[in-house]
Amino acid sequence: MPKIGKLLSALPLFLPLVAGAACEDPAKPIDEQGFVTINGIEQWVTIKGQRCANPVVLMVHGGPGNPLTPSAHNVYASWEKDFTLVQWDQRGAGMTYGRNRPPEDEALTMAQLTADGIVVAEYATRHLGKRKLLLWGSSWGSMLGIGMAHAKPALFDAYIGAVQVISYKENETAMYDQLLGLARAANDKDSIDKLEALGAPPWTNPRAFGIARRIDRKYEAKVTDPAPGWWWKPAPLYATPQYEADYEAGEDYSFLKFVGMKGDGMFSQYDLYRMGTRFALPVYFVMGEEDLLSSPAVARRYFDRVEAPHKRFVVVPRAGHDPNEATVATQLQVLREAAALPR
Repeated sequence: MPKIGKLLSALPLFLPLVAGAACEDPAKPIDEQGFVTINGIEQWVTIKGQRCANPVVLMVHGGPGNPLTPSAHNVYASWEKDFTLVQWDQRGAGMTYGRNRPPEDEALTMAQLTADGIVVAEYATRHLGKRKLLLWGSSWGSMLGIGMAHAKPALFDAYIGAVQVISYKENETAMYDQLLGLARAANDKDSIDKLEALGAPPWTNPRAFGIARRIDRKYEAKVTDPAPGWWWKPAPLYATPQYEADYEAGEDYSFLKFVGMKGDGMFSQYDLYRMGTRFALPVYFVMGEEDLLSSPAVARRYFDRVEAPHKRFVVVPRAGHDPNEATVATQLQVLREAAALPR
């Protein structure tokens, strides 16, 4: 059982994450946050919901290095009526990075992060008195989440992959080809020049992914509905210069581990087909119709081969890779469906 880390001494209002059943009264809300020792380091965990008896969702954030915790009170508040939300700032990200600032040359691997996620899930089940959790992963988090679902399916009632990434080769190639086609159709010389200078993936320039992603966002914005600006206003706990510095430093550190200095980072080794297509739990994919980074067509090819007790593929119109109101509402509907499946 994970040992409980010390809470931030400067913030005495934090509720301690004490091991054991936290939900003595199933009808009461729960709102906890603090550091838990996960695989040798203190990692930031938050638990929030309106009713302790509700099903629990472990949310695996994207990036890497982009925790949901600062803005979750805005983006996912509607989920707290039906679910208890467990979030954790991954190793190398957010509060966890600030607590355990690693040297730049320290390895960060998908195997380590996946193992961390499993320990967080085990902790949450014990702490909340649950047998299983729903597992939700978005973007980078979908890469970790689906690995967790493969590694320890008995921990989870279902897996929900939001904008599911399938493989470095397929996703990057599809994004590049689509972007170049869109830029040429629009006679967008600046984007054409940048993409042609990069050349088709695989890339060895660590800046290549970021360059393509900025072009990707530009074209997705033309055909999608934006998220409300107030979504991204951080909760007071995270609206400090120190947290902002830790967040940015963690994002830079994690991103470099993701792409690698020579294109040899964590993403370069990722291929969901190698993990297999057979699952021992229900599987859902929720994809943005206009997503260029994690193409619905690429995801569908893999999904059609998936064998699972139950599966469903959902496409959200006028949605891209980044969340908007339609994607968040659709994901909530899917979580409700998954929670209602016979056990």
